[in-house]
Amino acid sequence: MTWMISNPELSQQALLNMESIFALGNGYLGVRGNFEEGYGEKTNSIRGTYLNAFHDVIDIPYGEKLFAFPDTQQKLVNNIDAQTIQIYFGEEAEPFRLDHGTIISHERHLHMDKGYSERIVHWKSPEGKEVRLTFRRLVSFIHRELFAIDVRIEPVNYHGDVRIVSTLNGKVKNYTNANDPRVAAGHAERMSVVDIGVRGSDGYVVDETTASKLRAGCVTRHRFNGSENDTAAKIEPGETEITYSATVSLAQSISITKLSVYTDSLRHGADLVEHGLKLQEELSGWTFEDLLEEQARYMSNYWKSADVTIQNDDQLQEGIRFNLFQLLQSAGRDEHSNISAKGLSGEGYEGHYFWDTEIYMFPVFLMTDPKLARQLLLYRYAALEQARERAREMGHRQGALYPWRTISGTECSSFFPSGTAQYHISADIAYSYIQYYLAEQDKDFLLSYGAEVLIETARLWADIGHYYNGAFHIDEVTGPDEYTCCVNNNYYTNAMAKHNLKWAAKSCSILKSYDAAGYEALCKRLGVSEEEVAAWAKAADAMLLPYDEALGINPQDDTFLRKAVWDFDNTPEDKYPLLLHYHPLTIYRYQVCKQADTVLAHFLLEDEQSFETIQRSYDYYEGITTHDSSLSSCIFSIMASKIGNTDKAYEYFIETARLDLDNTHGNTKDGLHMANMGGTWMSIVYGFAGMRIKESGLSLSPAIPKDWEQYAFRLNFRGRLIGVSIDKDSVTLELVEGEAVEIKLYNEIVRVEADQPVKHSLSPAN
Repeated sequence: MTWMISNPELSQQALLNMESIFALGNGYLGVRGNFEEGYGEKTNSIRGTYLNAFHDVIDIPYGEKLFAFPDTQQKLVNNIDAQTIQIYFGEEAEPFRLDHGTIISHERHLHMDKGYSERIVHWKSPEGKEVRLTFRRLVSFIHRELFAIDVRIEPVNYHGDVRIVSTLNGKVKNYTNANDPRVAAGHAERMSVVDIGVRGSDGYVVDETTASKLRAGCVTRHRFNGSENDTAAKIEPGETEITYSATVSLAQSISITKLSVYTDSLRHGADLVEHGLKLQEELSGWTFEDLLEEQARYMSNYWKSADVTIQNDDQLQEGIRFNLFQLLQSAGRDEHSNISAKGLSGEGYEGHYFWDTEIYMFPVFLMTDPKLARQLLLYRYAALEQARERAREMGHRQGALYPWRTISGTECSSFFPSGTAQYHISADIAYSYIQYYLAEQDKDFLLSYGAEVLIETARLWADIGHYYNGAFHIDEVTGPDEYTCCVNNNYYTNAMAKHNLKWAAKSCSILKSYDAAGYEALCKRLGVSEEEVAAWAKAADAMLLPYDEALGINPQDDTFLRKAVWDFDNTPEDKYPLLLHYHPLTIYRYQVCKQADTVLAHFLLEDEQSFETIQRSYDYYEGITTHDSSLSSCIFSIMASKIGNTDKAYEYFIETARLDLDNTHGNTKDGLHMANMGGTWMSIVYGFAGMRIKESGLSLSPAIPKDWEQYAFRLNFRGRLIGVSIDKDSVTLELVEGEAVEIKLYNEIVRVEADQPVKHSLSPAN
């Protein structure tokens, strides 16, 4: 049963959370798990349909606006609603609704192995009409524009008329919450209907955003009992809504399938209706069962490389599969889109993309679906020119400064201390390009895309940094920890900038040897000189990485250790997260971390410090970190594994594995925590299994939590698919696909060949 999420709860809070948990998507289109018939007047809902990267532009209000504060931001908009199907029974037109009549039984399932959701209801109306209804829905991974609903109605004691009313609604608005900065407080209605009509058996609606003037279209077609030509049905356009209605006799089971095709002006050009009609014609003859079979094949191929198995713990097994399923549903697959903080499951953080993608989600796809990982990098490459422009706007003579939060490529953060000041995002993006190169050895990609990103981000560090007493310093930045802002020499930022600078120079050396003519053309286009390359290497070598001799740790920044430690003992539990209860300046004055910062740097760049320094830093920062961010616990889990404390690693892992399924942060209704979902996979693969990708290749240093009997996963590495299985006594490596490969297992190089699994005893040191 660990391939299926089931939850029949119908309380107000459960319904809101389940809307996120039962959300379906394919990287382009996402639909929240709302009920087709709605909930009734007394129950709230966040009814949502989203197209990745489809946004409006809104003004940012300031009391005092200073130079280079962004004037506007992008906002993911709630799109045309095709979810609604109302069902009425008998002459009294009794509506099917779960707050009306008697629920004899109610089941709700998310089939993660097959990529669809299902709701089964045994219901009796107030007048005693008893029926069973099955709702199935999918968002296709093959036909990216398609959202399909199939409804089957079976008689129990009622065999009279059934009236079906299905709508396509263009009058939609976004969810707002004035009391939570993680959710937008205004700008609810950002779409208006500009075209609506009927073409044959298809109804369509086209909406346009208020300011960006982007357009989205939806063309809907219905099939009754498998037929597209139901002469009894009526399709009527209103001002903002298309209504399909039909009355049929429930002599035996009946079914209705609703196929909705979404298009938008970012991807499909100007004539959205014609494009949608064409896609509907291409789907003509496809049954819902055909779509299910196709979806299942796609999911089977995904799980072949992505699945992680944990023996004898169904709760954790369910959690890890749910997280991997939702990550797949959220990952953008074109130059316009990336992975937003909440994916396509909700409106938290307004659909913005952060550094979360590169550090927490990209690694999952890098090792399970490298083609998808490559596509995520191409989104950042497509936004490189805007990053260059932002660097100039911020006063830099050269380089590229990627926006802290964005959709279309420009900065969306109005609070610069914890937004724009997080310059490390440029190094984070560079880091993901470096990891891709190390994993795939794709020199053509490095030449065409990667080197340019590394060069332009390196130029940023060369410009913002300066030499002082022989060391290279970076001042006035914010690291990952948003409870400490605008500091000098943040350890994480400096370490990542050093890595960025070093690899910008190294990529030039690699390409010079690989393709001298191509490298020369790149240097000519970007104006790169040998002197500039040497300057990057020099700055990297001279980079200041703060170190405190007395404590034997890396301070988070120049002044962090001078501050008083936050009074944790006298801070009530209901005052967390701190950002919702204390002014930022109050928090900034103390040693208190929202999330992993220096500890994160020790994970990403572990070779910069000795094991002993990493261990002492871990112990120190653990005592002052609140983990108010969902990005934190997974990193502390990974690093607890690194220092050999598997029990503590497991405690942190447990906090990540079912965060959304159990709503442990209390805001699942606003959308799922995508970075945490990636972090769950990382806690297993980078943490317990000790996987790393470096210039030397792929390495593993596995351990196993004491409560587990066995766990296993697969890795895509340089064209190979490698199976890894760890039990209480041993590690087994198997070559599933591809040519033989050498892997560093603990401190030993092993060669893994087809049909020759390598079995190694589990290291007692781990």
